[in-house]
Amino acid sequence: MTDNVVITLACGTNNPNRATRAVHLATVAHKEGKNVTLFLLDEAVYIAKEGLALHLRAATGDVADDLLTYLQAHEVPILVCTPCAKARRVAESDLIEGARMAAASELIHLSCDAAVISL
Repeated sequence: MTDNVVITLACGTNNPNRATRAVHLATVAHKEGKNVTLFLLDEAVYIAKEGLALHLRAATGDVADDLLTYLQAHEVPILVCTPCAKARRVAESDLIEGARMAAASELIHLSCDAAVISL
C-alpha cells in the first residue's frame, strides 16, 4: 500500500459541504503521516483564491479556511488546474500562499503512484 494520497476536488463554493470535506480529508491524511496532494479542478479552483474559503464550511461546522491554513503551514501541495483557473479568470497571483498552477499531466503523474480520492 502506498503512503501517497491525491485528493481531487471539482466543486467549490457551489457545494460547500463537499469542498470542505475534501480539504478536511487532506488534513486527516496528512495527520496520519500520508504524503498528500490536493488537486483543485473546475469550480474548486475558487477555494484557492485568496479570501474565498473564509466563509466555506461544512454542515459539521468544519471551516475550509482553517483546514487550508493547516495544509499551508505543513507545506502540503495545493495544485490548481491551470486551464480551469484561466477559464475562471483566476491568475496565479490570486492564489493563496502554497498553492500553484499545475497541468493535467502532473495530476496523472501523481495519481499513478497514489491512492486517489475524488470529490
